[in-house]
Amino acid sequence: MSQVLPLRSRAEAATANLAPLLARAELLAAAVMPGGHGRRRAGAGDDFWQYRPVQAGDTLRMVDWRRSARSDAQFVRQKEWQISQSVFFWVDRARSMQFASASALPQKMDRAQLLSLAIAILLSRGGERIGLSGEDLPARAGVKQLQRFAALLAAPKSEDYAAPQIEAVTKNAFVVFVSDFLGDIDATEAALRDIASKGATGVCFQILDPIEESFPFRGRAVFDSVGGSLRHETLQAADLTERYLARLAERKARLAAVCKQTGWAYACHHTNESAQAAVMWLYNMIEGPK
Repeated sequence: MSQVLPLRSRAEAATANLAPLLARAELLAAAVMPGGHGRRRAGAGDDFWQYRPVQAGDTLRMVDWRRSARSDAQFVRQKEWQISQSVFFWVDRARSMQFASASALPQKMDRAQLLSLAIAILLSRGGERIGLSGEDLPARAGVKQLQRFAALLAAPKSEDYAAPQIEAVTKNAFVVFVSDFLGDIDATEAALRDIASKGATGVCFQILDPIEESFPFRGRAVFDSVGGSLRHETLQAADLTERYLARLAERKARLAAVCKQTGWAYACHHTNESAQAAVMWLYNMIEGPK
């Protein structure tokens, strides 16, 4: 019972914070794309999008002669892409993500939830299907789907560290992993290779607190994992700095390398950096030219 009550308390707190989280994500999405309704790009569809000048490789059949007759140039009529895609998120909500080194900084989990929900809002506006891997939420479109996505996203997990869950991801989907990736790196690599072998492309988006990059500790220090499963005490914390930073750099390099090998993208974001810039980068990776 002693283990159930804290988790229940965290779940109740997460439910209470759902409405504010949604509001913040809506504001963030609006800041990235004011009044936007998702991506617009050329492709298969029925709705007119724009005229563009003829380019090398265009055939005569592509020229819109009525529009071209009004000027000295030739133009092609483009239609808007209307084929939706499935985007699956795996968002780490393990207890390691509850860390923040200062009261002025958000927890890593808060930043992960905010960014993921803002992206989901933008995708939903564009008619894309969103799903949450590791939960009973297959990719679907619509407002109700977004509400379920937000509710599940706000629910905490009990484990100290987590690895990506990929069971629900469908073939050829786009996948977004959001985590500090401080858990089992072998399991993360295996999940990424497995899902890439099924034709899925995606992004590994690592979120770290700035203190996790600098390790400014000196003298006697006791290091506890957020969930309490790991503990290390030292009398000379400064002696650990070089080894810690080397291991963190090695971990980040492994993530970047496996992403490159599988055709995924990798980025590291810190909680003292702009959430808006992070959303813009993620959205462009998902909705950019395919």
